[in-house]
Order: sequence, then C-alpha cells, then structure tokens
Amino acid sequence: MSGRRASALMIGALAITQTAGYGILYYAFSVFITPMSRDLHAGVAEITGAITVAVLVSALVAPAVGRRLDRRGGRGLMTAGAVLGAAAVLAWSQVQSVLQLYLVCAALGVASAMVLYEAAFAVIVAWFDAARRARALLAVTVVAGFASSIFLPLTGLLVERYGWRQALVILAAGYALAAVPLHALAVRSRPTPPHAGRREIVGAALRERPFWLLAAAFLTQTGAVAVMGVLLVTYLIALGHRPVFAATVAGLLGVLSVTGRLVTTGLQARWRVSLITAAMFAMQGAAALLLPLVGRSTAGAVGSVVLFGLGFGVGTIARPALLADRYGTAAYGSLSGALALPITVAKALAPLIAAGMAQAAGYGVVMGAVAACCGLGALSLVAYDRRGRTRPASGHEHVR
Repeated sequence: MSGRRASALMIGALAITQTAGYGILYYAFSVFITPMSRDLHAGVAEITGAITVAVLVSALVAPAVGRRLDRRGGRGLMTAGAVLGAAAVLAWSQVQSVLQLYLVCAALGVASAMVLYEAAFAVIVAWFDAARRARALLAVTVVAGFASSIFLPLTGLLVERYGWRQALVILAAGYALAAVPLHALAVRSRPTPPHAGRREIVGAALRERPFWLLAAAFLTQTGAVAVMGVLLVTYLIALGHRPVFAATVAGLLGVLSVTGRLVTTGLQARWRVSLITAAMFAMQGAAALLLPLVGRSTAGAVGSVVLFGLGFGVGTIARPALLADRYGTAAYGSLSGALALPITVAKALAPLIAAGMAQAAGYGVVMGAVAACCGLGALSLVAYDRRGRTRPASGHEHVR
C-alpha cells in the first residue's frame, strides 16, 4: 500500500473511531444518568461522580500511555484499548450497584486514554510531516466534533426503545465492530526507529519555561471550557430563558467548535499558531464577561455563546501543533501525556468547583472566573510566543 493511500486510510479510520469513541465512551453517559439513578437507587450526584472517576483515571494513566506510544507506536495500544472499551461498556450494562459502576468507569478511563484524542494525535504527529500534519489533525477533529450531535440522540432513541441496559449492549457491540478492526488494520506504527534521546528531550522540556507556559495556557482554558460545557444550560435558564432554548443554544457549542478549528487551521498559513490560539482564548474571555451583561436577551445569549463556541475546540488542535513544532516528534507521546495529566484533572474538577462557586456566590462570579481563566490562557500563549520561538535541539521529523 502506498504511503499516501495508507495515510488517507488511517485518517478516515481515526475520524470514525474518534467519533464513536467520544460518543460512546464519554458523551453517552449523560443519557444514562436518569435511568441508572432509578434502577440503582442512587442519587444523580452519585451517578455523575462515576464519569468524573473515568476522566481522572484517564489523566492518571496518560503519561504511561504516552511513553508506550513513543516506544511502540499506536496500532497495538489503540486496538487493545478498543477491546477494553467495548468490554467495559458491556460490563456497564450489567452493573447492579454504584460501586460496580465506578469500577466500570475506571476501566473506561483507561480505555479512553488508550484510544481517544491523545493517542490518535500521537499517531498522527509521528506519521505526518509538519506540512501535512495540520490538515490531518483537522480532518479527524472536524468529523469527531459531531460525536455528541450523533450519539446523544442515537443513545436516547436506543434507551427509549430497548432500555438502558440493552442500549449499552448495542453500543458495546457497535464500538467493537468499528474500532477494533479499524485500529488493527489502518493505524500505522511509527515509521522510523525509536529516538535514543527521548528521555533527554522530555527532561529538557520539563526544565524550561515554554513548556510550563503551554501547560498553564491549556490547563486554564480547558477548565473554562469544561465549566461552560457543564453549566451553560443551567445558567441560561437562570437568566430567564426557556429550557428548550437554553439547550438548543448550548448545543451550538459542538458545531461552533468545528467552525473554530477550520478557521484556526486556515489562518495558520499567515500567523503563528500560538498567537491565533491566544486570540481565540481572549475572545472566549470577552464572551464570558458579556454573557451576564447581555445574556437575558435572545440576541445577547446567542451572540455570547457564538463567540465562546468559536474557541471551544481550538485547543484540541493547537496543543499537538505547538508541541510537535517546538519539540519534534520523537518524544511527542511522552510530552503530550505529561501535559494531559494536569489538563485532564482540570477538566474533571473545574465544573465541580464552579458549581460550588455558583451556589455560594452566583453565576456572575463563575463567568468572571471563566473569563479570567481564558485571559490567563491567552497571556500564557503570548508569553510562550515571545520566549518559545527558538526550537531546542529535539526529535527529528518523520516525513510521509
């Protein structure tokens, strides 16, 4: 198989598996909360805590997964992760207690670290040269950006027709049939020998300021995005909007995230990724400040959400681009895993902290905190751009 054909096949396969993976291993959980709460005789908070466990576990195993990706490539790891993910969803259908649900979600967290964006991006970064990498990342994330739009209503229909347990069995079978063979057959392993100086690359990165500026930028913005993703519907209702309107407007975030990724990738031909991303983060901060001021009107609410949503998925494609551009590809998985640990923890905990802030001080304070986090992310990227343009001696590029 030619390199070009293999590359196209891999991108198509990853677009499918990322869409199914996020849809089934993450987004579908929200549809099951109510029926599980009833059948397991547990509160909504107890049930919801299970997905937090999954996210935290995925963060904890991310560094180890990254190192494994650097050493062996992604084919075996992602195939095994797909098997584990399907088995965990199948086991989920049989849980009889909250403890069993938490154990299943811990397994889902491990599987997620092995098969979702961090792993897929490591495969893409290792396989494509810098000229083609941005388009490859964009292709995968544009398709996967519709995961919630596809799998939330699909899961709802399955639950309504078959019940939540049978719905999970169907989803497990579907994920196994799609992800296992696609990962096994289409994912390409690292096309060049392992880099002997990988540990030195990682050690040097962890000792320098630009790496920690990247960490600060994406940690703060990821926390802000997680808060908006979880609390936006509730806040719009608190502002006086009807629940259907609030849910519809919040649903724009998924579509807008795709739009923002397309815009960001298009602008990379003229401006540096760090500055484009900083501008997007700053725009999100402005939107969070505007929402309490103009959000009671329909136009104000929609306009604020549109501004915030354009930056909703930008960090997803900017982080691998910035990491690979500065540090090369030889240790990308290890560095990405090191970044993913604090960033994913922020994603898991920020909504819980924000919910407490909203109860104690109101949603206006929460929006102020979201704006501050986005602003800090933007400033960190501007500082990175000033200090981080000179690329250190690092891994070589792999050209395909």
